[in-house]
Amino acid sequence: MPTLKPDKSWEKALACAQAALDKKAYDLVILQIGSLSSVGDYFVICTGRSDVQVQSISRAVEEATAKIGVRPLAIEGFTHGQWVLIDFGDVVVHIFYETVREFYNLEGLWKQAARCALPEPYSSQAHHLRLASA
Repeated sequence: MPTLKPDKSWEKALACAQAALDKKAYDLVILQIGSLSSVGDYFVICTGRSDVQVQSISRAVEEATAKIGVRPLAIEGFTHGQWVLIDFGDVVVHIFYETVREFYNLEGLWKQAARCALPEPYSSQAHHLRLASA
């Protein structure tokens, strides 16, 4: 896993990750896609156990980034709560309902993207939530 120097996109990705983890999102990963595509620098991908939790995670991400002065360019899929995409330009957050994440398999589609190592305390929190969901 690559070690990344702090930058604004990375800090934004971490803020999104923390907000998602605070709402008990599980199986959270951050993929570094900047060298592969002009879509953005990072994908933050996580899972909720219900459509309501997916929506709650989405709201938390939007609220957390608003506190640091960042607004999304677009939010798609919120109404149905199956796959919410929050586009910040450089960071794209994908919040999936369990079966929808399995079906679309973004990690498989972007398998060339580097999976970023989460710093502490994010790493421990993500690991704990992954174990709790197993």
